[in-house]
Amino acid sequence: MASRKRSFTPDSSLSTPGKRAPGPGAPETDYARWGAEETCLYLRAEGLGEWEEAFREQRITGVGLRCLADADLEKMGLELLGDRLRVLHSLRKLWQIEAGPSKVFNDPIHGHMEMHLLLVRIIDTPQFQRLRHIKQLGGAYFVFPGASHNRFEHSLGVGHLAGELVRALHQRQPELQITRRDILCVQIAGLCHDLGHGPFSHMFDGKFIPKARPGHTWKHEEASVDMFDHLVKVNDLEPVMREHGLVLPEDLDFIKEQIAGPLDPKESKWPYRGRPEDKSFLYEIVSNKRNGIDVDKWDYFARDCYHLGIKNNFDYSRCLMFARVCEVDGQKHICTRDKEVGNLYDMFHTRNCLHRRAYQHKVANIVETMITEAFLKADGHILFEGSDGKMFSLSEAIDDMEAYTKVTDNVFEQILNSSSAELKDSREILKNIVCRRLYKCLGHTQADQHENVPQERIASWEAALARCVSQDVVLDPEDFIIDVINLDYGMKEKNPINSVRFYSKDDPSKAVQIRKNQVSKLLPEQFAEQLIRVYCKKNDSKSLEAAKKNFVQWCMDENFSKPQDGDIIAPELTPLKPSWQDDNDKEKITFGKARIQLFKR
Repeated sequence: MASRKRSFTPDSSLSTPGKRAPGPGAPETDYARWGAEETCLYLRAEGLGEWEEAFREQRITGVGLRCLADADLEKMGLELLGDRLRVLHSLRKLWQIEAGPSKVFNDPIHGHMEMHLLLVRIIDTPQFQRLRHIKQLGGAYFVFPGASHNRFEHSLGVGHLAGELVRALHQRQPELQITRRDILCVQIAGLCHDLGHGPFSHMFDGKFIPKARPGHTWKHEEASVDMFDHLVKVNDLEPVMREHGLVLPEDLDFIKEQIAGPLDPKESKWPYRGRPEDKSFLYEIVSNKRNGIDVDKWDYFARDCYHLGIKNNFDYSRCLMFARVCEVDGQKHICTRDKEVGNLYDMFHTRNCLHRRAYQHKVANIVETMITEAFLKADGHILFEGSDGKMFSLSEAIDDMEAYTKVTDNVFEQILNSSSAELKDSREILKNIVCRRLYKCLGHTQADQHENVPQERIASWEAALARCVSQDVVLDPEDFIIDVINLDYGMKEKNPINSVRFYSKDDPSKAVQIRKNQVSKLLPEQFAEQLIRVYCKKNDSKSLEAAKKNFVQWCMDENFSKPQDGDIIAPELTPLKPSWQDDNDKEKITFGKARIQLFKR
């Protein structure tokens, strides 16, 4: 067989042009940071050293390279067209962002997602893999059997969409000078934005921590930054990041600022360190503090609707297609086409529907309340080993990322399957959840005005609800749970679309505002409301009947709206409140009085 092999000497003139590696004196990869000397180094590495002096004389830096045209090169002394084309070809390679090696993830929402190898290195760490064991929708899984998805796949989706959006902006507007570094940093921020979530996601930072550590202002975004720092340190990723062209610590600051906002918010003019003001639009991709339109929402709308079995009317692909950066009040912001304003209203309407139908579902909420009660009783009896062998309780683990890495939804099973006497009360609560012995919802009501409800006021409401109308039923304030739910379009009582800017087909560079009355008269008049939901821990029929009547009476006393089933629960009470009578009821009363007058005659 060896005799059959023919020797082959490759002809160098026929070889495929490869990617030329920079020479030993080549500058760093981010050309926008180059001075004149770094520009000359690049020309030398590309075999264009004969034109070094021309570039040096004109003091051409990396920022000016994208502005160079054929006529400029001719003025600089490059007389032959072939020479000018060679130089322009080499310069264009600087802003042509190549895909590079990647790994493919098959996702039910976005299909095949390509992830850069640096992102894969981050994914393949214990700190990121922890997200496989944290439910995206917390207690909603106990109501919606399809809502079994976790923070892990959501984070992959956000990282993917962040890359899609920033690449779309780069291709559409090369003048933005988006670099490969920018793209990688935005993708990493999308990937890591939820690293700080605790057991059952928002239940942990929204219900458990405020009660376990009153006065301690802690948010999962803050923990995401701490966990990201921990992830980079313990997995020794800084050298890997430098190998892939990141500049540290600048790019680490940029990633963390995208997740949790400015690291030094006291700075008045431009509070961010990671990127200058002319790249302000990059901070609107992962977590948009300006109007709430970001890739985080795009993913969880699509993903949550898919797993909940709820129709999603919002199409994020159109936002990707029509995204464009325009200057607004001296800063660059991501804008969209004027014809997409209806699609954006659909987006915020979808958010509201998801909160009403799933995120704030009355059963899902009470399940999370019961899990919180169990965790509070178990706090101090379950310990996690952290840095230097120190032990931390469930509520203290947020202070040490080594310990917090071990805190997941598995705490539920750990308590449920324990035999410890100290965890008996917690275990009983979780057994009640598993056996569906849940606290009962008495109903919900609304105040005339949006109220800030401190814990003291909730305690006084619970005491008022405990007044019993029946002699043989005893209700205590501890038997009631009051849940105050704020629903809005993401910016409290404000219309978020007022913070969005649009461009037209005729003038894509000009950003304009589109008011609600320019869109439709059928859009909401108000963008926020408050629900006050009341539960009772007792579930025997007598206690529940008394509690429901007390609830209706309490709504009357507090001048709240009539509960939906108020006329069924307490038909003897609701007519006593004149403001609760609707037009039909008033007509009936008026008609009845008229008939009485007629018969008297």
